[in-house]
Amino acid sequence: TVFATPYQVEDPTAAARKLAPVLDLPESEILEALAERDTGFAYLARKVDLPTADQVADLDIDGISLLPDSRRIYPQGELAGQVIGTVGVDNQGLSGLEAAQEELLHGSDGEREVVRDALGDELERDTVVGAQSGAELRLTLDASLQARTEDVLAGIGRRYQPDGATAVVIDPRTSELLAMANWPAIDPGDLDETEPDSLQNLATGFTYEPGSTFKAFTVGGALEDGVVTPRRTFTLGPTIQVADRVIEEAHEWGGGTLSVAEILKQSSNVGAVTIGLALNDEFGDSQFGDRFDRWVRRFGFGRPTGVQYPGEEEGILVEPQEYSGSTMGNLPIGQGLSVTPMQMAAAYSAIASDGVLRTPRLIAEADGATVDPGPSRPVISAENAAKLRQMLKGVFEAGGTAQAVSVPGYTLAGKTGTAQKVVDGTYSESEFVASFVGFAPAEDPELLVAVVVDNPKGDYYGATVAAPAFGEIAKFALPYLGIPPE
Repeated sequence: TVFATPYQVEDPTAAARKLAPVLDLPESEILEALAERDTGFAYLARKVDLPTADQVADLDIDGISLLPDSRRIYPQGELAGQVIGTVGVDNQGLSGLEAAQEELLHGSDGEREVVRDALGDELERDTVVGAQSGAELRLTLDASLQARTEDVLAGIGRRYQPDGATAVVIDPRTSELLAMANWPAIDPGDLDETEPDSLQNLATGFTYEPGSTFKAFTVGGALEDGVVTPRRTFTLGPTIQVADRVIEEAHEWGGGTLSVAEILKQSSNVGAVTIGLALNDEFGDSQFGDRFDRWVRRFGFGRPTGVQYPGEEEGILVEPQEYSGSTMGNLPIGQGLSVTPMQMAAAYSAIASDGVLRTPRLIAEADGATVDPGPSRPVISAENAAKLRQMLKGVFEAGGTAQAVSVPGYTLAGKTGTAQKVVDGTYSESEFVASFVGFAPAEDPELLVAVVVDNPKGDYYGATVAAPAFGEIAKFALPYLGIPPE
């Protein structure tokens, strides 16, 4: 830190002229600090590098001094930038884990008593209280997998120029987060040109209508309540009317008979709404959707997941008593509610891990002690979770919405999603969220990836924007993590 004792600077104008090019500051700014002659201390520049400090010392200007300072260093640059977060000029946490874990990471300053003579030269120094270093925080993130995931999102950024994109990679058996990536990336050590919105961790802070990825939970609730089986068939028309709303298929289809498994495979809107209505009709509450709401909340929607990250959003669910006549035409296909990417990753992990919903885990150790992974609870039976996994395999088969995606040697399962964004209270015809959630190996998953892309330009379908990104991440992660081919 370069500072001044203003009343000791004999010629402020000359001093400012010499210091300005060295400190890369306007002369006027330095002169303003030196002009307050009645003060005993004024900052000129903080956290300058050592060569610059040496140049200042070589100027040998009376009243200009140096004070050792510290600066947070990020050796891996942009890697997990939003997750790690940022610090201010005094190294205090401002965002991300830096802010949430400030007390642990920062440590405490010491206190020294310094005696100086009239010229400011130090005569005596005594340590009153020693400084305490901050403690260590170890995350569950895997650096190589984090880097690869960020590379994949950067590719989406270059090709589709979205407003933002995020990906969550998780081990569904333990809910340990292996990667939590955002695009555009930030470098916590160089924020000069960073927009404030870019500091947000989209995985926990971005809320959106999930669209078709939500259909798995519509089917999951109906399975668990015994309303459907994977082979049960429904005769469907090309549209279905619920109160004053007509729901259409995303792709032209003349209607026909589909099984529940085929409804998921082909992502049928009419089929999903039919199942949602059947779930409520079975229990006599189709008007208000109490039964449907119960399953949505059991899968963890409408509240934070509990991941160890600050400011987690909880999404928005409509209370059953506030349903309108057409609400049950929206919810089963993932409209009329909002979720976060982390909620979707956690809920799909329950499908992947025999029906157990676990708290996503980001912090493995704090100050050398293992951190409690958080609560877990069964959501659906292991048998029905296995049935859902089997049906979600169809999405990658011929006729499925992600049939173009594959990872040689592995069987995949998952679901595509394409949802219109709500802009100024109405559904936009030009802005969409493309998403995909999938896992592998399909029978006994050890890897789960959720990809969400906000407002991609040009192509906007989950099947063509988000699903290929899932494939790229899985293609790297599966062998990297030592998960053997099937």
